[in-house]
Amino acid sequence: MTKLELLQQWLQEQQLDVIYISDPNSVAYFTNFVSDPHERILGLFVFADAQPFLFAPELEVNSAKKAGWTGDVYGYLDHQHPFAMIADLIKQRAQQTTHWGLEKDSLPVQRFEAVRAQFPNADFPGNVSRFVEHLKLFKTPDEIRLMEEAGEEADLAFSIGFNAIQQGRTEQEVVAEIEYGLMKQGIMEMSFDTIVQAGANAANPHGGPEKDPIVGNEMILFDLGTNHKGYMSDASRTVAFGQLSDKQREIYDVCLEAQLTAQDAVKPGLTAAELDAIARDIITKAGYGEYFIHRLGHGIGTSTHEFPSIMAGNELVLQPGMCFSIEPGIYIPGFAGVRIEDCVHVTENGAQAFTHTSKELNHIPLH
Repeated sequence: MTKLELLQQWLQEQQLDVIYISDPNSVAYFTNFVSDPHERILGLFVFADAQPFLFAPELEVNSAKKAGWTGDVYGYLDHQHPFAMIADLIKQRAQQTTHWGLEKDSLPVQRFEAVRAQFPNADFPGNVSRFVEHLKLFKTPDEIRLMEEAGEEADLAFSIGFNAIQQGRTEQEVVAEIEYGLMKQGIMEMSFDTIVQAGANAANPHGGPEKDPIVGNEMILFDLGTNHKGYMSDASRTVAFGQLSDKQREIYDVCLEAQLTAQDAVKPGLTAAELDAIARDIITKAGYGEYFIHRLGHGIGTSTHEFPSIMAGNELVLQPGMCFSIEPGIYIPGFAGVRIEDCVHVTENGAQAFTHTSKELNHIPLH
């Protein structure tokens, strides 16, 4: 069955009349139409007794058709009332419009109220978000191939970034070199804002590149990925620029052991919580547990962060086709930060990484 057919089957099982897919990532997942509509309305409407249709800004209608969607596509102009138009289209084709399914995790309240105003007698029992996240959990061979290609682009980005490191060059300048180098290869979109952090700045795991010059004899953390035909890559490496102290080298070695051990441990039947514990126990026993301040990993696919979370308390059993990151980190404020990350897909007897840049400590000489 196709993804759309599975969605229609779920609609019937839940005894719903209408499903409104509102998240652009979910729309792309079911239609192959990748779009960022910004503040405009993009939606896929699926019915129990009628053919689905795609509703989009008028300026994207032709792109939706070219993307491979073979159903009806309706567009609207900026001065028009999109939800009034959507209501008319639904009432023209659907016999029943009482029971709705919504992506409740991502639908803004204002848009929910706009739907309810058009259908005041409707109820909204179905949370499509849970179904979509579980459907996305298992990647097809075609999806795995696209993620492998995205991983190759991330490996290229690392190579460009490592070669761009120079004393006096800022973190932001290295980011610019990475993204410009990728664009020259026709790779036009990152999966998230590229991160390059040197020295103590890397101890802020949700920080970003600064304007301060790189001084040398410090570690530099890279976290990056690309958007390849709607599928994401995400990987982290930490390199040595110049000579490291024994303490810097120690936290790198501990983090590397945790990452390699956890990645080697992945197999069907292991739980997400057990995998998190494998890495976390290594870091804790080395005395750095208080500095590992986030989950071990997150799902990845058409979004950089999606279900599942690889963390304590998540008893989800790993199965073939699941894709997620393995990214232990040690962040010591005022001193240094290390994170090493690959995203993997679970196979019948282990896991395969999407990125292959070496994780052995890369010593870049001062220059």
